[in-house]
Amino acid sequence: MITVTEATASAGALKRLSDEGVSIWLDDLSRRRIESGNLAELVETRHVVGVTTNPSIFQAAIGSGAGYEEQLTDLAVRGVTVDEAVRMMTTADVRAAADVLHPVYTATGGRDGRVSIEVDPRLAHDTEATVAEAKQLSWLVDRPNVMIKIPATKAGLPAITEVIGLGISVNVTLIFSLERYREVMDAYLAGLEKARAEGLDLAEIHSVASFFVSRVDSEIDKRLTALGTDEALALKGRAALANARLAYEAYESLFAGERWTALGGAGANKQRPLWASTGVKDPAYKDTLYVDDLVAPGTVNTMPEATLNATADHGRVTGDTVTGGYPQARADLAAVERLGISYDEVVRQLEDEGVAKFEAAWQDLLDAVTKSLNNKGVDEE
Repeated sequence: MITVTEATASAGALKRLSDEGVSIWLDDLSRRRIESGNLAELVETRHVVGVTTNPSIFQAAIGSGAGYEEQLTDLAVRGVTVDEAVRMMTTADVRAAADVLHPVYTATGGRDGRVSIEVDPRLAHDTEATVAEAKQLSWLVDRPNVMIKIPATKAGLPAITEVIGLGISVNVTLIFSLERYREVMDAYLAGLEKARAEGLDLAEIHSVASFFVSRVDSEIDKRLTALGTDEALALKGRAALANARLAYEAYESLFAGERWTALGGAGANKQRPLWASTGVKDPAYKDTLYVDDLVAPGTVNTMPEATLNATADHGRVTGDTVTGGYPQARADLAAVERLGISYDEVVRQLEDEGVAKFEAAWQDLLDAVTKSLNNKGVDEE
């Protein structure tokens, strides 16, 4: 539980972050977190205004079994498939979290108070199945503040357009490259145009684009370390911030153009950049690096709890740390390229690995639930 003293201490950096226009979302969810009141506490005391989930998060939560025993027993008695069992448990958690966040959703006019749930990662390269899954998840959760997560694969792009066109809010995930990010924003605008043509209320549709941060440094730093020169080592820890800052520049440019102006005039909401993967992987870096150095208005930072706590304890939020850094960001990425490290190769690899990691986590979750269902079935006999 968060003490009064801790809550008071956390008000500083986290409040400043919120005041700078950054929405703080928690990158974690479990039934124990919901039922213990911890999620409500974080909303009340630590400026948390949203929640994101992914297959790895659910694998850790449900794989532990804590809080899921009764539902697992009921599901086993009913003889459901493992896929149905997983969807019943994950959507139940997202529905309950959405209820906790609903007052925030109301207070912010739908901008925040959002809870995200991802389509089955095995569908990442199947547009039609992704759309069908997104519709099903939206129906199952049945809360206005749910966001359906769709990966930014090539097959995911037309799915984003289709799902937005149906009036379903979307969190686009696994974005690593600037080129793909521009394609994601285009897909969002195309979806809004479809929704407008269908007579839907654009003001009800929201979206974020999850631009992954720390994994970029992890991969590029590994290659810089292998080179080992003074020039290479001096560039460590700079590529991810440069990439994210240039993504924000692209966001500013697109959402100031004529195409957006027409949609904005019809009540549409901008697709906000969301900084994902903000937990620092290299212990040599400050643990609030991807929070302190990515402050910009109209963004979301989704943090694992360790990063949230670190920011509350010693984060240094000093204002906008993004928009003034575009020239240096371009210089940093150019310097990496000059050393023979291909940006295009790195981001393509990271996208492939991201999809594979979520598929593996989902399979681990399926395996754990299969084992639990089988055990419950034995017990019932």
